[in-house]
Amino acid sequence: MTREDILGASSMPAFAPSYPRGPFKFVRREYLIITYETDPEIIRAVLPEPLEPAPGNLAYYEWMKMPDASGFGDYEESGTGVQALYMGEPCNFSVQMYLDDEPPITGGREIWGFPKKYGVPQLKVVKDTLTGTLSYDDESVAMGTMSYKPISLEGRLDEVAKGIGKLNVNLKLLPDVDGTPKVAQLVGYNLRDIVVHGAWEGPARLHLIPHVNCRVADLPVKRIVGGRHQIVDFVLPYGRVLHDYLA
Repeated sequence: MTREDILGASSMPAFAPSYPRGPFKFVRREYLIITYETDPEIIRAVLPEPLEPAPGNLAYYEWMKMPDASGFGDYEESGTGVQALYMGEPCNFSVQMYLDDEPPITGGREIWGFPKKYGVPQLKVVKDTLTGTLSYDDESVAMGTMSYKPISLEGRLDEVAKGIGKLNVNLKLLPDVDGTPKVAQLVGYNLRDIVVHGAWEGPARLHLIPHVNCRVADLPVKRIVGGRHQIVDFVLPYGRVLHDYLA
């Protein structure tokens, strides 16, 4: 294997890469997003500087079903985030993510710094209820429910697309071979080529169970703001460095 071969590899292991080069297109990605008010002190604790809490002390828990993701396949995902500000710009900061497929776990962490770990999420319709669940180490740690398509946002799809395209931020941490930090960055990205096939709002509920290694319940639910169900296409491009902690 030559130097050119090594530098041309898309990912590890070089002989059988975990994922190809991007950008990555997602087709008919389905979301259940439950927005809720949480503890402002915990929001401040999970937000890396220079991010600041957005007004309202709002967090969100989301389930995502990806039936067609180029390079990553067919998988499901679940996790938490908080609404924040970067230099005054509204953004979403990812706190924890759990999914059931190795390539997007590896690629998400290595490229964008997504806070991904292995878990078993599931999003499905049960009779009249859109239902999301998450299991970690065979234990149930989260359940979210929303009435199935009670309020259509058909006339507001442009507004929905604009919200999906807002700034998203991750904290990317990679160690050097001696265990010291090699990469410590705040990474930003904006989804592009967004097509909204449908979006709905409605009442929702969220139940989080404390677990030491899957700490979704550490962002406690004080008040449910509402639920959002949406089905979209988009392209996930490469990110950009907003802040380098080693500079």
